[in-house]
Amino acid sequence: MSADRLTASFRDPAGFIVEKNGVLYRQVLEPYRPHYEALMHSGLYRVLTDRRWLVSHDEVPAIDGAYRTLRPMRVPYVSYPYEWSFGQLKDAALLTLDIQQASLAHGLVLKDASAYNVQFVGAQPLFIDTLSFEVYEEGRPWAAYRQFCEHFLGPLALMSHTDLRLRRLLAGFVDGLPLDLVSRLLPRRTWGRPGLLAHVHLHARSQLRHARTSSDTPVKVPTLKRSLLIALVDGLRRAVQGCALSRRTSTWADYYDDTNYSAAAMAAKEQLVVDLVDLIAVSGRPLHDLGANTGRFSRLLARDGRYVIAHDLDELAVERHYRHNRSHTIDGVLPLVLDLANPSPALGWALEERASAVERLSGGTVVALALVHHLAIANNVPLDRLAGFFGTIAASLVIEFVPKEDSQVRRLLASRPDIFPGYSKAGFEHAFAVFFEIVRVEAVPGTSRTLYAMRRRQDETTETARAAGG
Repeated sequence: MSADRLTASFRDPAGFIVEKNGVLYRQVLEPYRPHYEALMHSGLYRVLTDRRWLVSHDEVPAIDGAYRTLRPMRVPYVSYPYEWSFGQLKDAALLTLDIQQASLAHGLVLKDASAYNVQFVGAQPLFIDTLSFEVYEEGRPWAAYRQFCEHFLGPLALMSHTDLRLRRLLAGFVDGLPLDLVSRLLPRRTWGRPGLLAHVHLHARSQLRHARTSSDTPVKVPTLKRSLLIALVDGLRRAVQGCALSRRTSTWADYYDDTNYSAAAMAAKEQLVVDLVDLIAVSGRPLHDLGANTGRFSRLLARDGRYVIAHDLDELAVERHYRHNRSHTIDGVLPLVLDLANPSPALGWALEERASAVERLSGGTVVALALVHHLAIANNVPLDRLAGFFGTIAASLVIEFVPKEDSQVRRLLASRPDIFPGYSKAGFEHAFAVFFEIVRVEAVPGTSRTLYAMRRRQDETTETARAAGG
C-alpha cells in the first residue's frame, strides 16, 4: 500500500499528512515527541476535543518509521480563509485564542496561529493542526503573535473599518496581510482604538524599525512573563471582538424578501428541488449549492446525512447565512464566498498548497437555482461555455432556467441592450444536452421558470467537447 504525501503538508518539521487508500494519516516525526506527549498526557487534548475545538484522532501503527502515526477525523470539505465570511474569520480567530488560553493552563502554547489551521464543519470552527502545540517555556514571548495579527486581526480590522471587500486580499497574501499595509489602509480613527493601536499600528511600526536594524546588530530576544502573555491574549480577544460589521445592505442579501414567487409557488419549488436532488444525487459526496444566497434551499437539502456546501458571490448574504446556521447549530451546511466568474485559483508553493475551487467542487452533485441568467447575461458567458463548465464539475446537476420574460431577467436587461439572441429554453437544453442526459424536466408552478435534473454523459464526444471548454 503506497502513501501519497499531501502537497499542502510540507512546511512543518514536526510532521506531515499522507493519504493511503483514501484515508488521511498524520506522520509525527521524532523531534516533536516531547511536545506530542505533553499534549496527550497533560489533559489538554481531551479538553479540546471534548469541546469540539480540536480535531480528534486515533493512534495507529506507525507508518514508514514515524514516531507516531495518527488517523485524524476527516473534515467533509476543505475551505480557505479567503472564502470565509467576516463572521467565520472572526469565529476562527476567537477559537485560536480560546485554544491558546487553554494551552497555557496546561503548560503548552500554540507555536503558530495560521488561519489555515482552522476548518469549518458546518457552523463549527475546528482546529485541525495537532502539531501546532509545544511545551511552554517561562519568559519566552509568543512566537505566533505576529502571525495571529496578520492572519486574523489585520484582515478583520480592514473588513470592519475600511471595506468588507478587502477580505479578497487574503488570497493575494496567503501568509497573512503585512501589518504596515493594514495600518496604511485603516482610517485614522482606528488609532484611537487601544487594541488596534497596540496590535496593528504600533506593531507595524515596530516591525519596520526592526527591518531597518543592521544585520550586525545583536538581536535581543525579549522576555514575557506568563501573566503578561495571558494579558496579551486577553487584549487580542478584546480587539477581535471589537471588530464588527455595520448593518449594510447588498444587492442580493435580501433576495428571498423580494422575488416574484407567491407563497404557493415557493412551496412548490422547494418540494420539486428536494425531489429532483433525491432522484440524481451522488451518494457519499457533499452537495454543492451554487448561488445559495442566504441558504434557504441549502438547509432544505441538508437531510438524511447529506452535507451541503453553500456558495454565493454576495458576502453579506453568506454572512447572514453563516450567522443563522451558527445560532441554530446547523452543522450540515457550510456557507462560503465564491465568485463563479472568478473562482478561487490554486495558490501557494508550485500552486499546490491551496487547491482551486474548481478542483474541490468537482465530482459530486451540483444545484444551481436562479443562477444561469446571472452568468449568461450579467457576465456574458455563452450557454455552451456554461454547459461545459458544469459538465466539468458536476456528476449530476439540478439546475433552473429563467427565461427573458421573468422579472429578474428583465431587471438585468433594463440598463443594457439585449445581445443574447441564443438565450432561450431551447438554446439552454441544446447546450446542456451535449454534456448531460436530461433525466427530468419540471415547470415551477406560478412562474415561467423550469427545473432540470441531469446526469453527466460519459461518451467520447462529450469528453472531447469538455476538453475544448464547451
